[in-house]
Amino acid sequence: MQENPFTLDELKHYQRHFTLRGFGQESQLKLKESRILCVGTGGLGAPVLMYLAAAGVGHITVIDDDIVDESNLQRQIIHDYSTLGTPKVESAKTKMLAINPNVKVEVIQARLGVDNALELIGSHDLVVDGTDNFATRYLVNDACVMTGTPNCYGSIFEFTGHASVFGTPDGPCYRCLFPEPPDAGSIPNCAEAGVLGILPGTIGLIQATEAVKMLTGIGTPLIGRFMTYDALQMQFKEIKLNKNPDCPVCGTNPSITELKEEFLSCQLQEEEEDMSEIEQWSVEEVQAYLEANPDYICVDVREPFEFQMGFIPNSILIPVGEIADRSNEVPKQEKTIIYCKAGMRSQMACEALQEQGFENLINVTGGMMAWANGEREIALPY
Repeated sequence: MQENPFTLDELKHYQRHFTLRGFGQESQLKLKESRILCVGTGGLGAPVLMYLAAAGVGHITVIDDDIVDESNLQRQIIHDYSTLGTPKVESAKTKMLAINPNVKVEVIQARLGVDNALELIGSHDLVVDGTDNFATRYLVNDACVMTGTPNCYGSIFEFTGHASVFGTPDGPCYRCLFPEPPDAGSIPNCAEAGVLGILPGTIGLIQATEAVKMLTGIGTPLIGRFMTYDALQMQFKEIKLNKNPDCPVCGTNPSITELKEEFLSCQLQEEEEDMSEIEQWSVEEVQAYLEANPDYICVDVREPFEFQMGFIPNSILIPVGEIADRSNEVPKQEKTIIYCKAGMRSQMACEALQEQGFENLINVTGGMMAWANGEREIALPY
């Protein structure tokens, strides 16, 4: 008698799949024997990970270097108040195993980069792209093409979302649609744009559905089809995509044959060739400088609601969108230390001030997120 590949607990957990016509034990076994990589445990990764764990994907690897904070909880439903301040990958693992202890969850608290992308992605059957930035999105796409790994893609912005499956041998990749990343200055920052908290749930569920279809071979996946979703109008539209023979990564004669570091940089490139480089300080360097100069004033270029949640002591608030018009309010000091949430908006502010003749500008790498991660004083406006 052939041994049943499922335990008694699995037979109970997956019984609705076993009785599903066109699915059954055969498809469930394919899920059990599959390995997927989910890049990111944020708004998109949250529903993807919970549903794929519940569905019984046997090995799920999760990579993310972030920690849980309160601003995540409006949309990242895999996390909650009990996991604030903990690594997102650990928070996600706890929830996934609570949903289904029959799956294996491997966590990597790190950022996907050129040093690990090819090995990680190439060792999995499928990738779910839950990223929230263009740099990693292009990295995932290129690594998927180079390793022949399907990419269940999703993205969200304000009230709209997109989904597709990229990187299959006969289908297009993300660069077929968008060959190059947009200019950094043209992208609204995370605080300015915002997102409807329910939106990533819809797009994430589509990604999870496509992952199950790809792993089991059922249905018609979103290969060569780019789905758009408008939450305000509750309207889905589909755009047909063809593989671009001139695509720089999956085309007939690709010009991109290896992963490159510039795709990972969140820093803005200088628009002027003669613009001097902005000095970058770690939060440790900033802390030491402030301790030696207790009357020093920093400039916070986040939005007012972010400032209300806490700031580096002795800071004034000038949002990045107002910095050029309010440069006269920037204190004239030996060093001008500027910070935001993670370091991108502050870099933009430094460049805007540099164009107005400011010198000795300091951008705080990691921003308020890095400052808050250590046991450093955080001031409040009340």
